Amino acid sequence: MARGGGAWAAAATVLLWWMAAGAGAVWLEISPSASKCVSEEIQANVVVIGDYTVLYEHHHADPTVTVKVTSPYGDLVHHKEKVSTDQFAFTTAEAGNYLACFSIDGENKRLVVKLNLDWRVGIATKDWDSVAKKEKLEGVELELVKLESAVQAIHENLLLLRSKEADMRDTSEKTNARVTLLSLMSLIVCIIVSGLQLWYLQQYFRKKKLV
Repeated sequence: MARGGGAWAAAATVLLWWMAAGAGAVWLEISPSASKCVSEEIQANVVVIGDYTVLYEHHHADPTVTVKVTSPYGDLVHHKEKVSTDQFAFTTAEAGNYLACFSIDGENKRLVVKLNLDWRVGIATKDWDSVAKKEKLEGVELELVKLESAVQAIHENLLLLRSKEADMRDTSEKTNARVTLLSLMSLIVCIIVSGLQLWYLQQYFRKKKLV
């Protein structure tokens, strides 16, 4: 029974770590005619690190790319041109979607290149080896610290989702109220127009002495 409980605890640890880590490596195939972008919704005051490397099948070619990372409000947080491997690192100033776009430089417009992007957010950016040495942690203690950080990140994400759900609910209620008001105004206008049409027809028939 204890062995089963340990397995469940380990599975829960892995699940929480995977949910809160906010890390992932992606492969992008960049065509000559368009740029490729990756976006992620991130909270405010969160550390973001991205390592990117350009790969190309032919060894004689050395393609480079232009990289732009923008904030939710369109502010440029990272911009590099003619690079084949580099890193961007910043702390988010506001919550929202952060966008990283990659495009092939002018002299390489005939090439199709592949780019590896290792995008890390939040606790995934921590150097746990340094933390362990500084805090003199090892084994189970270090794993518990990691788990605590993961739980805190998940809690913050849940609070953000609750806030967004409340905003969406408020927006939906305002939209419903406006639609109801518009429907009522349309009904009133229809009644007024119908009344005017009826009055006009009565006046017309009286002038023609049809009634």
